[in-house]
Amino acid sequence: MRPVRLRFAPSPTGPLHIGGVRTALYNYLYARKNQGTFILRIEDTDQGRYVKGAESYIIESLEWLGIEFDESPAKGGDFGPYRQSERKALYQEYTDQLIKSGAAYYAFDSSEELEAMRKKFNEQGVHSPKYDANTRMTMRNSLTMTPEEVIDQLEKGDNVVVRLKLDPGQLVAFSDVVRGEVAFNTSELDDKVLLKGDGMPTYHMANVVDDFLMEISHVVRGEEWLSSTAHHVLLYRALGWEDKMPTFAHLPLILNPTGKGKLSKRAGAKFGFPVFPLSWQAETEEDSFEGFREYGFDADATLNFLAFLGWNPGSKQEIFSREELVGAFSLDGIVKSGARFDIDKAKWFNQQYILQSTAKDLLPRVKSLLENKGVEKNDSFLLRFIELMKERVTLIPDFYEVASYFFSAEFDYDEKTIRKKWKGDNIDDIKQLFSLIETIETWNSETLQNTIKGFIQENGLSFGNILPLVRIATSGTMKGPDVFEMMALLDKADMVKRLRESLVKFDAVKEQASQS
Repeated sequence: MRPVRLRFAPSPTGPLHIGGVRTALYNYLYARKNQGTFILRIEDTDQGRYVKGAESYIIESLEWLGIEFDESPAKGGDFGPYRQSERKALYQEYTDQLIKSGAAYYAFDSSEELEAMRKKFNEQGVHSPKYDANTRMTMRNSLTMTPEEVIDQLEKGDNVVVRLKLDPGQLVAFSDVVRGEVAFNTSELDDKVLLKGDGMPTYHMANVVDDFLMEISHVVRGEEWLSSTAHHVLLYRALGWEDKMPTFAHLPLILNPTGKGKLSKRAGAKFGFPVFPLSWQAETEEDSFEGFREYGFDADATLNFLAFLGWNPGSKQEIFSREELVGAFSLDGIVKSGARFDIDKAKWFNQQYILQSTAKDLLPRVKSLLENKGVEKNDSFLLRFIELMKERVTLIPDFYEVASYFFSAEFDYDEKTIRKKWKGDNIDDIKQLFSLIETIETWNSETLQNTIKGFIQENGLSFGNILPLVRIATSGTMKGPDVFEMMALLDKADMVKRLRESLVKFDAVKEQASQS
């Protein structure tokens, strides 16, 4: 049995889409499950689309998620180089072999000539004409030109590409772990370009050569590459490598939240959620994107969510540790149908991870969040704060967004509740209670609870009339954790100041209500 070796091979043409992260994750999980090797290979042969910073973005994204490589441009390995731009001579060698065997040929057509060919065949009723057995003999290539003309064109070096020569009417069949038996007729395929005019290979040529030379055992990639696999199978055959061909597994599409259409790079802007692991800053706002990390997602929760976008563990379990994912993962569990991207489900996963985390685990991220907001609190305060709030948040930024009243008394008051409760005998009762609270010496939740509840009971008052105003005086809202725990976490001086200021606010709301 051949060693298990898988690769993730992104192109540095921009930020890494979340669909690419899922591909990397599935490769990683399968490699780890089978004690195999996981490789990062940078497919940078398309120099025209190369984007500065994209490679480092890809690496940082995968590092954040804890997807580790055994071989990569940074780590090296026995099968390098791991950037395709550094392997140019290898592709030329195998392209020459294909030309010599007759499996490939030179083509010298300009873009204008290619367009003229398409127009001509369109006019003849040929739908979507392509460069294939039906059209190539009308074009300028080494199949239609004399040897002398070919040599002359090669010496000029203008518009020189190498194409794979497909014989029509042949059935190309292969087995796919996800799709089962797949077959294409070569009459439906075109003569793909293998080597471009700049001497760099196309994806098809580089992909096959590198997978063979790196001894890749399994190719796990997106569904969009399924139709290209027929060309790859033909290349393996033409190069005499068919017995070393990897096992293929083509992943289902990740669909928009509506369930219709592939989740695109711009879907995040349209639907209001991230579709990239990290934020990406470009020259224009239109090309800049927010990331899962910056949005407030936990790395492990993100992996857990992504694992379920196209994979079924065969059980009802949803929350998996990284080790459990490795143990449960199998290619057989990958589904055929597209997976709908559900951001609410992603948030649910994140919430579960927060609930399962200790306050100590969450402290660094919460502390960093608050420091970025200009809030400085000691660790003792923050640990108590996190314990109070972690059951009430979904994302890390929620620790500030829904609980900013812990750090500032500049908050909006729930005026609807004030208008309902700040009237009649309640006014004098609340003022007496607030004065009593100011006299408390032992400032903790137990003393506060005993004092406030004792006052309500001793005076025959209603908890429902008094406690809401205590809560609003503390935080401005009826939402939040236990009111006595909140008051205790705030120091006494701050709390006394809030109580006094709230009385002024309560009167203002009452006055406004009487005038309306």
